[in-house]
Amino acid sequence: MNPDFPISLEFFPPKTPEGVTKLAAVRQQLYALDPLFCSVTYGAGGSTQDGTLQAVQAILDEGRQGASHFTCIGATRDSVREKLALFQGMGLKRIVALRGDLPSGYGGFGEFRYASDLVAFIRAETGDHFHIEVAAYPETHPQARSPQADLQAYAAKVKAGASGAVTQFFFNADAYFRFVDETRALGADIPVVPGIMPITNASGILRFADNCGADVPRWVRLRLQSFGDDSASIKAFGLDVVTALCERLRAQGVPGLHFYTMNQSATVLEICRRLGLA
Repeated sequence: MNPDFPISLEFFPPKTPEGVTKLAAVRQQLYALDPLFCSVTYGAGGSTQDGTLQAVQAILDEGRQGASHFTCIGATRDSVREKLALFQGMGLKRIVALRGDLPSGYGGFGEFRYASDLVAFIRAETGDHFHIEVAAYPETHPQARSPQADLQAYAAKVKAGASGAVTQFFFNADAYFRFVDETRALGADIPVVPGIMPITNASGILRFADNCGADVPRWVRLRLQSFGDDSASIKAFGLDVVTALCERLRAQGVPGLHFYTMNQSATVLEICRRLGLA
C-alpha cells in the first residue's frame, strides 16, 4: 500500500460454500494492494449477519484489518450492545455504521431511527474502541426529503462521533467535491473517501445506479448501451472511465479510494495498476 494514499475494499458475504472458496481466492489476489481495511456488507434487516461475521473473521484470521457493516433498522439497544460485545471479542476495530433498508413487510424502525443514533450509541457504549465509518451521498440519498436535509443528516452522523465516511459510488467528481465543501461548511470535517464502482457489466451498473440514485452521465450510459452484448468493449470502456475518475480524484487530493469489488479482483487490480498503486 502507498502509505500516503490508502485504498480499502468492500466484499459481500457469499451465499454458498463455492462462493466462500472463491472469495477467499479473490481476497488473496487483492491483498497484493495492501488494503488499509476490508469491509463486508450486511443484508436488509441483518439477513446476512452470520455470513458477514464469518467473512470478517476470515479477513482477521488472514492478518488483515476487517470492518463489519452494521445496520440498525429493527434493532434494539440490547441487540446492538450484544453485537458490539461480539465484535470486540473478535478483535474487530472498525465498523461501518448504517441505518440499513427496511426488509419488505417489516413493521417499524426499532429503537434506532437514524444512523446517527447508532453512531452515538456505539460511542456511548464503547468509547473510542471502534473506528466508525458512515455513508455519504454526494448526489443526495434517494430517500432524503431534500438535498439540504441530507447534508444535515450527514452532519449529525459526524457530530455523533463518526471517524470517517465512505461515499456511495458516483461518476461525477464535481458532485463529490461539492459535497465535501458543503459538509465542511457545516462543521463536518472527517475524511470522506470516494466509493469506486468498477464497470464490468452495462445493464448491472445502470440498474444499480438507478436504484441508489447515482447519476451515470448521458455519454457513459449511451456508450455502454451501444456496446450491446460486447462484454470486452464494455470492460475496456469501463476501465478507461473509472481510471480517469480515480486519477482526477487523486490529483485533487482525496484521502483514499474505497473499491466496491463485487467479490471480483481483476478489474480493481487493473485500475490500481494503471494508477500506479498495484
